[in-house]
Amino acid sequence: MTAPTLGIAGNQEEVELDEAFLYFELNDTDGDLGIHGKADGDAWKRMKIEGPEGRERKILDIKARSGLRRQGLTELFFESAEPTFDELDPEVFFNRFPEGLYEWEGKTIENQEIEGEVRLSQVIPAAPVVATVGAGADNDENPGFELDDEGEVGKACWEAVPDANGDVVISWQAVTMSHYDMWNVTPQPLLEGEDLRYGGPDQPERKIPLGVSGTPEAVEYYEFVAEIDDTEYKSTAVIPGDVTAWKVPAEIIALAQTEGEGEVKFEIIVRVGTGDRLDDDGDLVESTLGNQSAVEDCFELAE
Repeated sequence: MTAPTLGIAGNQEEVELDEAFLYFELNDTDGDLGIHGKADGDAWKRMKIEGPEGRERKILDIKARSGLRRQGLTELFFESAEPTFDELDPEVFFNRFPEGLYEWEGKTIENQEIEGEVRLSQVIPAAPVVATVGAGADNDENPGFELDDEGEVGKACWEAVPDANGDVVISWQAVTMSHYDMWNVTPQPLLEGEDLRYGGPDQPERKIPLGVSGTPEAVEYYEFVAEIDDTEYKSTAVIPGDVTAWKVPAEIIALAQTEGEGEVKFEIIVRVGTGDRLDDDGDLVESTLGNQSAVEDCFELAE
């Protein structure tokens, strides 16, 4: 007589996902928010995400079918739509995704339960504030905003002078505050003695304080991206959280002069952790990668 195969009801041991992420992403330049998620682990045929209120807060439910069900999936990554704040009020957005522990729950192709827990926080790190761009006496003067040919307000590019090696080094202020606390102050706070935030041609820049008040968890890393518009040329680096300057290498600068009319766009992303937390059963849910905020900017090579 063949012994029965234990299924979910047979208390078969659960399998832990290798990675389980759920986090908010802010583009502070464009003014939009989204929620991202990632699960990675053994091959599975079903996966769902349940929020702090259990089944009433199930936000995702995926079932593989036919050949894909037999083959199994091992990695899933998604990004939500990211409408701008005038299309979707940030308060409405955050009401859709309350803070708390979210559970990734699935079933492997061998009918084992597979799961992972992650804490979603509404403490959004403030986006990095660019401090200096390139060499020269004027590299710390934020150019602010300008009117384009159609009368629209847009970000003005810095003017940069490469250093002796042909690189352009960009520095930024260390991120230590939440977006809410940074912008929920009147007058706006100074950072290290200088107010590096500039407004449009007619009035100072104002931002909607996003998320909730609180101190973000430690910075896990910064990501620095430099690219030449309308080309595939790009330089990307993920750097430690205590590093607040990075260079656009001379090779990209040379390409910008020949392919990009002397202009380079760059983006700085800050990524914080989720912090260690206990779940409802008193078990430890270890910190993992959490919310991230980005700022986009550009520089033109000085003639």
